Amino acid sequence: MTTDSHIVRVAGVTKSFQLGKLTVDALKGIDLEISAGEYISIMGPSGSGKSTLFNMIGGLDKPTAGKVYIDEVDVSQLDAYELAWLRCRKIGYIFQTFNIIQVMTALENVTLPMTFAGIGGDEAVDRGMALLETVGLADRFQHKPFELSGGQQQRVAVARALANDPAIILADEPTGNLDLTTGEEIIALLKELSSDRQVTVISATHDFKMLNVSDRVVWIRDGRVDKIENRDELSISIGEIGTRG
Repeated sequence: MTTDSHIVRVAGVTKSFQLGKLTVDALKGIDLEISAGEYISIMGPSGSGKSTLFNMIGGLDKPTAGKVYIDEVDVSQLDAYELAWLRCRKIGYIFQTFNIIQVMTALENVTLPMTFAGIGGDEAVDRGMALLETVGLADRFQHKPFELSGGQQQRVAVARALANDPAIILADEPTGNLDLTTGEEIIALLKELSSDRQVTVISATHDFKMLNVSDRVVWIRDGRVDKIENRDELSISIGEIGTRG
């Protein structure tokens, strides 16, 4: 269930890159509003601009023009310290390649963001164990990544994304390196977290299984919003899957 408040607002965002003498317009004027508690999938062909938009929302890059607001705060106006605080406290990140630290245990990976937020000791351990239990890995808390399957590593990444109780989870192709069954498990887990915790989940994805759990799907094509569909409005054919993703 969503609320009427917009936790993310993208207004007139453009992004251009310079490749030698060539200017590439990755985003060509994006307007988008996302409500608190929504599960949003950003979809589109490779090179459409969806990953660039994803990076704008996450404060990982800044627009050439336009504004990105998180809780009505203009992200582009934040200095490095303020932006780091926002990323640490407001946003949890999940990546296709998991990006968990290989020399750390599952519990140490989950509690690392808490350390950056000034939370340590028993409180961090207790919270970390509770999060590992949430993702079904409490019994593997001492295991390092090489002792875990791909799906288990992604579950650690999900738990880590929740470490500081963020309002937003940004998931970049979270099922991209997983088999079909494990990918479905991760999708179901993200949907459950969105529903139970009222966390806003924004996923940039090629995975059409995401459509089953998304409240809305934002289709990006050629740097623009092609259309936005509610889940009950989706009409995807096999042919469209081949051309869109």
